Amino acid sequence: MKKFTALLVALLFTATFTFAAEGWGVDYEKALAQAKADNKMVVLDFTGSDWCGWCIKIDKEIFSKPDFKTYANGNLVLVEVDFPQKKEQTNKLKEQNEKLQAQYKVQGYPTIIVLNSEGKKIGELGYMPGGPKAFIAELDKLKGK
Repeated sequence: MKKFTALLVALLFTATFTFAAEGWGVDYEKALAQAKADNKMVVLDFTGSDWCGWCIKIDKEIFSKPDFKTYANGNLVLVEVDFPQKKEQTNKLKEQNEKLQAQYKVQGYPTIIVLNSEGKKIGELGYMPGGPKAFIAELDKLKGK
């Protein structure tokens, strides 16, 4: 039984670690604090994750790729600002996302807002062809701002 419990704990830890390794959070304030502490840029992905075709495309072609994940791990704090049609969200999360949408004047999805480590907007991106390499190149251009 002890071996089973140890295995279960290990699997849960691995699952948690794997989820965390994806790198996307939903807490804007926490992301700003982390970015400041780690001197990283913040990427706000305004998305309709379960209905927006271009949002699904950017996730599939860029965000889910190993090259992007590796880059993000060393350079970015990622925040999903989601406006789903079917996925459940807490009222607190909905309110935060609506406030951010108004603050950054987002009118369509996907919109990617990039902030510096101090929380200042330094760029706005969207879907672009070329996969992670092209997207990372644009992020690198913003790094110097």
